[in-house]
Amino acid sequence: MNPITSPSSPPAANTTGQSFAELPLSPALLATLNQLEYHTMTPIQAASLPITLAGHDLIAQAKTGSGKTAAFALALLSKINPRYFAVQAIVLCPTRELADQVTQEIRRLARFADNIKIISLCGGSTMRPQIASLEHGAHIVVGTPGRIMDHLQRDSLKLEALNTLVLDEADRMLDMGFYDDIAYVAKQCPLERQTVMFSATYPEGITRLARHFLHNPHEVKLLEKHETTKIRQRFYEISNEQRLEAVGLLLNHYRPVSTLAFCNTKQQCRDLLAILHAQGIHALTLNGDLEQRERDQVLIQFANRSCSVLVATDVAARGLDIAQLEAVINVDVTPDPEIHIHRIGRTGRADDEGWALSLCSHAEMRRVTSIAKMMDIEPEWHALTELRNVNVTALVPPMVTLQVLGGRKEKIRAGDVLGALTGEAGFTREQVGKITVTDQSTYVAVARNIARDAVRKLTAGKVKGKTVKVRALED
Repeated sequence: MNPITSPSSPPAANTTGQSFAELPLSPALLATLNQLEYHTMTPIQAASLPITLAGHDLIAQAKTGSGKTAAFALALLSKINPRYFAVQAIVLCPTRELADQVTQEIRRLARFADNIKIISLCGGSTMRPQIASLEHGAHIVVGTPGRIMDHLQRDSLKLEALNTLVLDEADRMLDMGFYDDIAYVAKQCPLERQTVMFSATYPEGITRLARHFLHNPHEVKLLEKHETTKIRQRFYEISNEQRLEAVGLLLNHYRPVSTLAFCNTKQQCRDLLAILHAQGIHALTLNGDLEQRERDQVLIQFANRSCSVLVATDVAARGLDIAQLEAVINVDVTPDPEIHIHRIGRTGRADDEGWALSLCSHAEMRRVTSIAKMMDIEPEWHALTELRNVNVTALVPPMVTLQVLGGRKEKIRAGDVLGALTGEAGFTREQVGKITVTDQSTYVAVARNIARDAVRKLTAGKVKGKTVKVRALED
């Protein structure tokens, strides 16, 4: 593999603050970037775009939120022929949530051309509408490996015209057991293609993937860094027996509105969830046993501040990008320092500040040493006895999620639900939070003190001229 510092690659230095106008992009695409206020490149964009626009295969290390979607989207959009209605690019993602985010971002960037069609193919949705979309023609397909493989086996997806294959968050796809599915998809692609792989960490499987499916790839590796002023890290030495109970102590002391708690195993997630519920804390968990509909509901409740704590493994939390996350708790110290850096990077984003709190047994001290070395920090150690176990009200989220039966298929929009709540029901706009519309349901966050009244009034009234069924989602 060619490292980023090789003579055939652009220099690693000066990879920030560069203008997109320096790249060989069409005037129409540059105008779109300007409209979207994409003025200067992020480090991963500046390091990778000259490589991909030149047609080389690439392995790049980048996390969610680093601008990596634009980094590969601009390269594949530059090669799309809008007049040729055939699949010319595929982006594989580990989860439906990430695939949806990527699809929306590529659509925004594709505004420079009127008729570039981008479709999402993910599990958890019925096959028939997806097959119909493919029959009408598409230029770019974004999806999960299993569902893409299903379409290839049914011959509803044809790849003869494909020129670009993107593996987004490849490490997460490997964690989730998708190696064989990725291999199957890659083998159905033309040999003469460009393959681009993005990964937050570099497990052994990445090298294996690169060896089999990339041709002489260049490599860009930018270590994730966090502003120390925005993320405050603290380490707490505990015994294994104290570990799960200590999570409640941290929550009671710091009182974050939203917390993501990472466990190393699914069983530990279940055990922690039971303890948090017993303490009166509104917590939910993400695990591989959930159906897609249940997973969607968990993520919606956490994102709209109807759930105080989300308990998850690294695999289950793949593709998660939650705004205003006040704290990350590492229930265990992960053996991989890069994963630790990736975990804590979920908080302290944009202009927000956040806490990164790690529970560490004596046996895990060596892991903390590795993390400190990679992050070039001096760990800040604290004792559990410092935590104030104040007898205050239980940690209760400010919002409650209401599920309205009826969504996109019934042509319900967010504005229809907002109008019903602020119109006839008589609530204020400030009492209504995030509204999420799915195919079958619409989810709306309302202030906790009006939840029961909101259910009653929505059920008695109408949304878009129709009577609807409404229920509150509570753990």
